[in-house]
Amino acid sequence: MLEFVTIKDIQKALGEWCKLLRKREKLTQQDLASELDLSPITISKLENGENATLETVLKILQYFDEMNSFNQFIQSRITNLNESKSLY
Repeated sequence: MLEFVTIKDIQKALGEWCKLLRKREKLTQQDLASELDLSPITISKLENGENATLETVLKILQYFDEMNSFNQFIQSRITNLNESKSLY
């Protein structure tokens, strides 16, 4: 059976991931919002799986020192696509 991942699934997972990182650092939503120059409502919405902007996600990646891991993931995908050989 095929399993489909929806945008909502990714938004929820991203929100949970952010929440876990924030709690690991013992930060409140207000603390994180202040550190990132965002509103606490933005952090709350993100953690609840609601519309996060790419800029917000990148700020969080950078704050929690996850930017290199994310970049490596993207670069590996680019490499895989460049190395893919067409059957035609």
